[in-house]
Amino acid sequence: MRLVRSLELRGLALLVAAALCIALPGIVATPGGSAHAGGSLEERKLPMRFTWLACQPDCRGWISAVGIVTADSPGDFDDFARGRELGGATIVLDSSGGSVNDSIALGRHFRNLGLMTTVGTSIQIHSAHGDRTSIAPEAYCESMCVFLLLSGKTRYVPEAAHVRVHQIWMGDRADDAKAATYSAQDMMIVERDIGRLAKYTFDMGGSGDLLSMALNVPPWEDLHELSPEELRLTNLVTTDMVAEVLPQMGGSVQPTVALTAKPTKDRFVSSTADAEDNRQSAKSTKTAEAVVPTGGAATAPAQ
Repeated sequence: MRLVRSLELRGLALLVAAALCIALPGIVATPGGSAHAGGSLEERKLPMRFTWLACQPDCRGWISAVGIVTADSPGDFDDFARGRELGGATIVLDSSGGSVNDSIALGRHFRNLGLMTTVGTSIQIHSAHGDRTSIAPEAYCESMCVFLLLSGKTRYVPEAAHVRVHQIWMGDRADDAKAATYSAQDMMIVERDIGRLAKYTFDMGGSGDLLSMALNVPPWEDLHELSPEELRLTNLVTTDMVAEVLPQMGGSVQPTVALTAKPTKDRFVSSTADAEDNRQSAKSTKTAEAVVPTGGAATAPAQ
């Protein structure tokens, strides 16, 4: 299984890299300098990586979290946090989602640290006045990433960000969910994980509307992008002021290249880990393993 997953990820990385060569230059010109986009589309399809972005002496910095949540992500975050004073810091999300149970565990880590959350892509800006780190608002937080966003004690979503939801599903059958067969045990697993997700949502201060919107979108349909009104209705947004989560931005987030958002049919593979109380679960539900670059045209899943 590890070999198969490795090959799938390698093929996926090549596909995304090819798409990037066609659709998006690696360096984007900006007024007064240049901003390195950092290969965000490709990184979003790889296991989640945590990076501390310092911007001293002007600000404290923030945590960049890019990629898919896997069974290793909670442990990877623990390793990243060890020896750092992260209490009350801001985590900037750019992710296609991932494992249901591991996302729940990771979100609880974030809440326990009192982290604030937002959506964006961390970039380096080079200008005549020197280099600086900033955040591009055009980013994606999809599927289980939305529930990571919910974990922040203060939550801000820039207008240009894309926050999208859909159902959780069996991890080995979302590629052709309609044609697959399901046992009573499978249904038990799905309903168990929906229960866990519901409890987590209410614990984090989310509303039932968030669950309703997500659970009404099956894996064979396009993800539902939440409107500004829906972001407030679901309690995903607690502030309209970026300065409340990123004071160093002075009330605005740096703009960068505009990505064209189109509907996709993403597939997120959930791990077999039950991160809360039973990590030996034989199967898990999924929110999807992305098979095309986020924001690109959808293609048929590989058979």
